[in-house]
This record gives sequence, C-alpha cells and structure tokens, in this order.
Amino acid sequence: MKQLLAALAFLLTSGITAAQPGNTEAELRRQADAFVDQWHKDAANADPAYFDKMAVRGVYIGTDKSEIWTRDQFKTWAQPFFDRKKAWAFTAIKRNVYFSADKEYIWFDEQLNTPMGICQASGVIHRTGRGFEIEHYQLSLAVPNPLMDQFTKAVKEFEARQ
Repeated sequence: MKQLLAALAFLLTSGITAAQPGNTEAELRRQADAFVDQWHKDAANADPAYFDKMAVRGVYIGTDKSEIWTRDQFKTWAQPFFDRKKAWAFTAIKRNVYFSADKEYIWFDEQLNTPMGICQASGVIHRTGRGFEIEHYQLSLAVPNPLMDQFTKAVKEFEARQ
C-alpha cells in the first residue's frame, strides 16, 4: 500500500501536467508573453537578468549579417551598452505565440517598436523545470516593399565598398 501511495504521489507531482494550473493554452501564451515582455524590459533597463533568460547554448541573430552570436558572445558584444546602463528598448506591437504538443517548446513572432523603426523578430523558448529560456532569437528590419529597390541598391553599394 505504501508503494502504491508513493507511486501515486510521484505521478501527481512529476509527470502529469495537463491537470496542473497554468498549462491551458491561454495561460501558456500569457506566461510566454510576460516572459518575452520582461526580457525586452531587461534590455531597456540594462539589467543583466536579460542574459540569464537565454539558454547557455542560445543564439541571437541581429540585423547585421555579421550578428550571429551565442549567448556569451552576445553578452560580450552588448557589455558596453549594459555598462552605460542604457541598452536597447523594444516594445511589442503584436505577438503570435505557438507551442509544441508537449508544451516544452514555444515559438513566437513579433512586431516591435524600436529605435530603428518597426522591426520583426522570431524566437524559440524552451520551457524547463526552472522556467523559460530563450533558445533562439532573430531580429529583422521590416523594410516596406515600396522601399525595397532603394534599400537593396544601398546595401549592394555598401557591400561593394567593403
């Protein structure tokens, strides 16, 4: 009987998640939104917790073609911004959130208000026993289609001078 109760207690506290609060689709989306919003606020406030929200092997891809960093490379690159206590301020205009069937992975796309204008980004979050962590994030400039020819030409001319 003790073994049966111990097994039941184990199942209720470890493996069965569907009945736990906070695991509905709406609640998971709310949690992911709050997590990503706080991540952006951490950057705006130059709070080092920003990097703690990224997975150790996480990747950040910026707007320049040279900006493909691991978390630690990104942290090194960003250190001067964080040292001056002012990094970058991104505010979500809209965000779509999706997740795997087991709810361990969450991916999202977002439009952001940034100092560069409207940008778009996408990311992948891993849901761990310790909470969420960003595995991958890619930031992109949102170039309006009517400006694409000018933009493409400017990029080609810039790269030809390099």
